[in-house]
Amino acid sequence: MIKTLQQALKMDREKFKVPRSVQQAIPIQRIWPDGVFQSGTKFSKTFRFSDINYAIAGKEDKTEMFLDYSELLNALDSGAAAKITLNNRRINKEEFEASLLLPMKEDGLDEYRKEYNEMLLSKVSGTNNSIYQERYLTVSVHKKNIDEARTYFARVGTDIITHLSKLSSIGEELDAEQRLQIFRDFFRADEPQCFPFDMKAFAKKGSSFKDWICPQSMEFSKDCFKINERFGRVLYMQDYASYVKDDMISELCDLSRDLMLSIDILPVPTDEAVREIQNRLLGVETNVTNWQRRQNANNNFSAIVPYDMELQRKETKEMLDDLTTRDQRMMFGILTMVHMADSKKQLDSDTESILSVARKHLCQMATLKWQQVDGLNTVLPYGIRKINALRTLTTESTAVLIPFHTQKIMQPGGIYYGQNAVSKNMLVADRRKLLNGNSFRLGVSGSGKSFS
Repeated sequence: MIKTLQQALKMDREKFKVPRSVQQAIPIQRIWPDGVFQSGTKFSKTFRFSDINYAIAGKEDKTEMFLDYSELLNALDSGAAAKITLNNRRINKEEFEASLLLPMKEDGLDEYRKEYNEMLLSKVSGTNNSIYQERYLTVSVHKKNIDEARTYFARVGTDIITHLSKLSSIGEELDAEQRLQIFRDFFRADEPQCFPFDMKAFAKKGSSFKDWICPQSMEFSKDCFKINERFGRVLYMQDYASYVKDDMISELCDLSRDLMLSIDILPVPTDEAVREIQNRLLGVETNVTNWQRRQNANNNFSAIVPYDMELQRKETKEMLDDLTTRDQRMMFGILTMVHMADSKKQLDSDTESILSVARKHLCQMATLKWQQVDGLNTVLPYGIRKINALRTLTTESTAVLIPFHTQKIMQPGGIYYGQNAVSKNMLVADRRKLLNGNSFRLGVSGSGKSFS
């Protein structure tokens, strides 16, 4: 086994304790106001980054974005683990209405405002507009104390934000309140928030931060779990196709349900990876030589090397070329996903939809049996990994699981301008907030320019 992986597994190993309460089921032990969380000897920090227009870009632009994203993955530190998370969460209806709908003013024009508001609400209920998608990158590392962890995150954070800005994506560090909000939205999506999290007030009262994010109950069974009255299930990628298209991740997240998808990445130092592949190549060559020797002993001098041996040799050589000449790194990756539903029947139907999307891309997703707790802790951006179904990937094959789709323009207090042709998302913008508020409208005659 590769030394890096062996070391990571050894350091991640923790003594199992049966949780006696919902609070104990949350694997975070300590938090700091700047957003650093500790679980065991592992410290983690989360960065939120914005979407970019990848799906609607031309071929050249796509290639450029893909290479920039590969650079970001290459920049990840080999001493730490990274987790890229896509979070689909349901928009709170009251919050949405307050930010977008026009308030009535009783000045004789209310019927027009009413018509505009009805049109907006019809757009929300029909499509993916009731779901808001966010992206996070969580970096976790084993350190002796918080000061060492902070120094490390300060260095790595600058690096990550710089690489994201090359992609035209805006990255920002999340503080403790923003990180806890992610977990609260997941665990208590059906409950409206009464008050924001205030760390000092909680400390004064002597209550734990977990009380703010915890659900009332959590029940785990063989292949699903129940949080309050909602059902959920954790799936993982069991088999990958030899060729994966770059739109697989966005298709998996197209379901208009509360769901999270995480890609865990464990980078391996290049020298170690090259040594490992050279040893494997040596093993393959030895097998081929032994096979030929056996054929020669049977006086069969014209035998062709079997296809599977030839393929093994070719693929191992390609991998070695990737690492030594094509500026690629070796990584271990695992893709996990959790989705929620209001009933068990709906959950089973959603699971079938997700499995069929994976099958369409020649990949195989499977339900975690008796590992739903570990699976849930792996998917959520705590920065820990409890599932060890890791698979060897190169930088390019990890970058194919690209988390970008199309940019969402949804400014509070803005005006509805139409729908994105690709993602069917609403375009709501407030031109007063822009540096230059001018606009121009293009369209064929009769498409409604004057009306708009």
